[in-house]
Amino acid sequence: MPAPHRTPTRHRVTALLGTVLVLLSASGCSGPPPATTAPPSSAAGHGAITGAEEVAEPPLMLLSVDERGEVGLVDLLDGAASAVGRIGAPRALASDGRYAFVTTDAGIEVVDSGAWTWDHVDHFHYYRAAPAILGTVRGDGPAVLATGPLATAGSTGIFFEGSGEAVLLDNEALSKGSVEESFRLRTGAARGIVAPWGEGAVIAVDGVLRYHDRSGTPSGAEVDCADPAGSITTRAGLAIGCADGAVLVTGDGEPVFERIPVVDGGSRPLGFDGRKGRPTVAGVTGGDGFLLLDTRERAWSRVATGQALVRAVAVDDEAGHVVALDGEGRIRVYADGAEIAATAPVVVGDPGVASLWLDAQRAYIGSPAEGVVREIDYADGARIARTIETPTRPVFFAEVGR
Repeated sequence: MPAPHRTPTRHRVTALLGTVLVLLSASGCSGPPPATTAPPSSAAGHGAITGAEEVAEPPLMLLSVDERGEVGLVDLLDGAASAVGRIGAPRALASDGRYAFVTTDAGIEVVDSGAWTWDHVDHFHYYRAAPAILGTVRGDGPAVLATGPLATAGSTGIFFEGSGEAVLLDNEALSKGSVEESFRLRTGAARGIVAPWGEGAVIAVDGVLRYHDRSGTPSGAEVDCADPAGSITTRAGLAIGCADGAVLVTGDGEPVFERIPVVDGGSRPLGFDGRKGRPTVAGVTGGDGFLLLDTRERAWSRVATGQALVRAVAVDDEAGHVVALDGEGRIRVYADGAEIAATAPVVVGDPGVASLWLDAQRAYIGSPAEGVVREIDYADGARIARTIETPTRPVFFAEVGR
């Protein structure tokens, strides 16, 4: 195996938060973030739990699940591989950077990688603990997952399309090895989103976004949102996709809803994706291009690519830096609306089922038919830095420790 990718400890002073989470390390703790942000408060601590070891740098690993449900981990720093256990045959996988939420016939099976980063806005803490299979959230049909910014505080939202149930999981309980539901509501809807916000969640069903507290009780805060699709937490707030663009949820306490319409008359994004800790997110439209949403500036920008894209992930908010996967299995890198690098095809088979994850330095793209994950240095001409053989075939995988 080529030399491992070692991610140095990064120090960055940030005014607000990015798309999914961030990485960083320092010693003291600052005061709370501005009220318009959605990160955790200092009351949630530093992400430490009993039995976990604090480490000096992000404990980056790949968690892979094969077609039988066998789960494995490979350390991106030293290449060490290990088996975690077995779950049901996977249908889909979502991750917040620590847990893998795997859709199976039983519902959502939760796997704890034992590796996570705690975002304290102006600095970061990194932890390692023993990996484990935690248990199952029972549910029917496809599941839509929405994760929050922290693995040991806040919540994770699940909407089961088969039963129309909206479920909110307690992340603090997950961090202690227990799968506990804060609420489970029968909505009667066939589609929906449960997006964690504050102590509760914004639930999107029947064309309305409505805030529910931790017990599941709805508040008076709501706004229309036709055909909701996609949600993501950024430094500036919670973005939820609607037919006419997006709604940004902000505020301290009772949520404030703000519309950000797509004003050029073009198609809306089918979802949102971006590297943890950045305010700009990207989304493919089902055509030849992608949209960028700057949640700080409340502004959209559309980029035509000339190729049909399967995924588009915003790397950061400078120069519209985006890493995308096209329909032929190539990784393409964009900046300022122009393509700056591309690979040859790196996915054998259907790119639409390939997993793509990014951190501050690398992209990881799975090729399940080959049983490998390729590490792409997207800042160096989309160079293939190494090909990683995971301990279980990566039918689904996630980069964890972020």
